[in-house]
Amino acid sequence: MNLFQKFRDGLGKTSAKLAAEIKRIVASAPQLDEDAFEELEAALIGTDIGVTTALRIVEQVKESSRESGNVDVFAIARAEIERELSIPLVGGAGVTACGLSKASQPPTVVLLVGVNGTGKTTSTAKLAHYLKGQGNTVLLAACDTFRAAAIEQLKIWGDRVGCDVIAGQYGADSAAVAFDALEAAMKRGVDYLLIDTAGRLHTKKNLMEEIKKMHRSLQKRLPTAPHEVLLVLDATTGSNALVQAREFHQALGVTGLVVNKLDGTSKGGIVVAIARELRIPIKFIGLGEQMDGLQPFDPQQFAEALFGEATG
Repeated sequence: MNLFQKFRDGLGKTSAKLAAEIKRIVASAPQLDEDAFEELEAALIGTDIGVTTALRIVEQVKESSRESGNVDVFAIARAEIERELSIPLVGGAGVTACGLSKASQPPTVVLLVGVNGTGKTTSTAKLAHYLKGQGNTVLLAACDTFRAAAIEQLKIWGDRVGCDVIAGQYGADSAAVAFDALEAAMKRGVDYLLIDTAGRLHTKKNLMEEIKKMHRSLQKRLPTAPHEVLLVLDATTGSNALVQAREFHQALGVTGLVVNKLDGTSKGGIVVAIARELRIPIKFIGLGEQMDGLQPFDPQQFAEALFGEATG
């Protein structure tokens, strides 16, 4: 299955809902009127695409309707979504094809953060699988020292992927575990160190301070670390994901997003809303439970998949 088909299949629920609504609106009012424009706006907002983006699409549809009367709503929406999501990717010493930073000298340290239940541990493993497939060596760090069975879960994933896991005891200082993992990664000369952290509510200041401590601990050993702070989000939470992204970014300086469970929601438009407001690049999206379910984000293919029913 090619990457576009993964995008299309994964965004099936969102795409089907949008396509059905748009086709119904256009069919009921071939010469689009104000009522039709309001319905179109509501349909777009219903996917959590964001009010600003929805209004921009509707305005472009209105303009096209006035100029020619023959409007391709899907094409207009695809172009606007792709434009919104084409955020320049910034990195440290280098940027890989998927937009992930790559340090000038290994290891590249990637910190994965987020609230409970977003799929950080599985995302860590799937990212390791992806990076290994690109010819990189990867070490995993189990820095969730609080959740029951979190360390064992990452070790199981590590065995599946073929990566060693650095871990401490439950209740250990997660910053110290991260420091030890970085020490090991530097001695071994691995390309990437992926650090799985404990889930934490963005509203709990003490938990956010704890992860800031981990950040400082890494910098004591390697001043440029971490090279990436990836926030893992659950697309099914809709607009709550935007709130989480805003708070984590303010506290930690998030460099990229991993958006999971896009295959299980009709609100996949949240990807657009987050990218537009925070100007944080989406680097990977989760499109299923398989090991290759984590895919590099491609704005054009995402836009085409989101409004793919235009030609289907």
